[in-house]
Amino acid sequence: MRLFAAVLPPATAVAELAEAVRPLRDEGLRWTAEAGWHFTLAFMGEVPEELLPELRTRLARAASRGAPFPLRIHGSGHFGHRSLWAGAAGDLDALRMLAERADAAARRSGVPMEQHHRYTPHLTLGRLRHESDDVRPYSQALAGFEGTAWRVTRLSLVRSNLPTGGVPGERPRYEVVGSWELGEPAPPYEGRARSR
Repeated sequence: MRLFAAVLPPATAVAELAEAVRPLRDEGLRWTAEAGWHFTLAFMGEVPEELLPELRTRLARAASRGAPFPLRIHGSGHFGHRSLWAGAAGDLDALRMLAERADAAARRSGVPMEQHHRYTPHLTLGRLRHESDDVRPYSQALAGFEGTAWRVTRLSLVRSNLPTGGVPGERPRYEVVGSWELGEPAPPYEGRARSR
């Protein structure tokens, strides 16, 4: 199954951002669904079923090692000229540390992760439909966005179900398949974890 670790913003934060984005929605971007807005911590790709028990154990440990922290959706940016995202503000050091721990949990579970790179907190909003267009006007319009702060209390493991129907505009569906409270003791692992 196709998995990633994430921080999921609360419904109130999603609603604030949706209101700010509403005037910008047009056919120039393939907008991501509000139900799928999240801050990816570690993208794992296809994960074999047999790795899941250890991955869950290691993610629970990763969550147990960090305390809840404040975060808010803040500003915007873009990757290249095609991908638009909203940024984050608050305790970004805690968010980066959680991302590092989620990445390490996946690696130590045997998930072949992409090459490690510095974590950039972002929530993907959309991608341009046409190569010739430019995402910068959208980014500039959202640059001053300041969401209300909330406390990040959970690390989530999310399954990405890619579209299979061939319907134009169909989007991935996301399903939370695991969730752990930050700062809570991790349950003991009943199997045998790797000694890395």
